Amino acid sequence: MMLPGFLCATCGVQYPASEAPPARCPVCEDERQYVPASGQQWTTPTALAAGHTNTFREMAPGLLALGTVPKFAIGQRAFLLRTPHGNVLWDCLSLLDAATITLIEALGGLKAIVISHPHYYATMASWGRAFKCPVYVHAADREWIMVPDEALTPWEGETLEVLPGVTVHRLGGHFPGASVLHWEAHGTLLTGDTLLVTPDRMASFMWSYPNNIPLPADEVTRIGERLHALEFETAYAAFWGSEITTDASAVVALSVARHCQALKAPRAK
Repeated sequence: MMLPGFLCATCGVQYPASEAPPARCPVCEDERQYVPASGQQWTTPTALAAGHTNTFREMAPGLLALGTVPKFAIGQRAFLLRTPHGNVLWDCLSLLDAATITLIEALGGLKAIVISHPHYYATMASWGRAFKCPVYVHAADREWIMVPDEALTPWEGETLEVLPGVTVHRLGGHFPGASVLHWEAHGTLLTGDTLLVTPDRMASFMWSYPNNIPLPADEVTRIGERLHALEFETAYAAFWGSEITTDASAVVALSVARHCQALKAPRAK
C-alpha cells in the first residue's frame, strides 16, 4: 500500500509519505503563518480530492486562474499563462486531481512551474512529476522544501527568465526568496502575496499577513524601486478579487508611498 504524503490543513503544504501524520508543521509554526487554536490538523490527497475540486476562470486572454472549491487551507489561486513558447503555472494548489491534469494537458501541458514563496509550495513536487516539467523555487527559501524531489529546481540571483518574455523577479520581504512574475508582452504582474492587492485596489507589503506584521519602510522602499523598473498595466495577487486591472504600476508606486507614510506618521489622537 502506498503511504500518503500528509497535507497540512492550515497551509496546504505536503510532507513526506509516512504511516502517521507529522508531529508538527514548521511552515505554520513560523510567525508568518499560524497554528490554529484548535491545534494542528492533517488530511491526505485522497481525502482532499473526495470533497473538493479545482475550478478554472479566464482572467484575461491567455491567463487562467485556478482555485480549489470549497476553500482549502490558505485558499490561494494559481495562474496558468498560455504563451507562444509554452505554458507556465504560477504558484500551486494542494489539490491535483485527474480532471485538472486532463484539462491542463489539453491546453498544451506545462513547460514550467514557478512558486512565489513557501506558503504556496502545496504539492508542487507532485505537479512537477505529473507534467514532467521543472518547478522553480528560489534557493533562498530552500529550507522550507518539505518534500525534496528531482523536479524541484532552486534558482539563485535576482531574476530568472522562465520563457521568452516571462521573467521572475526576487523581491524578498515576505520571505527572502519571495518573488513576482512579469509577463512583459501582456503588461501583467503576478504577485502571489509578495505584495497583496487590498480591497481598495491598492497594494500591501507584509512580513506576516495573518498576524498583521508589516514590512519596515526601508524594505518596502527597496521593493518599490525594483518594481519601478518594470512596466505593467495589470496586477493579480493570490486571492480571488485581488487584482488591479488598470494603471497597476502607478497604483503600486502610490501604495509604496502610502505604506511608508503610515509607518512614519504619528498616531492619531
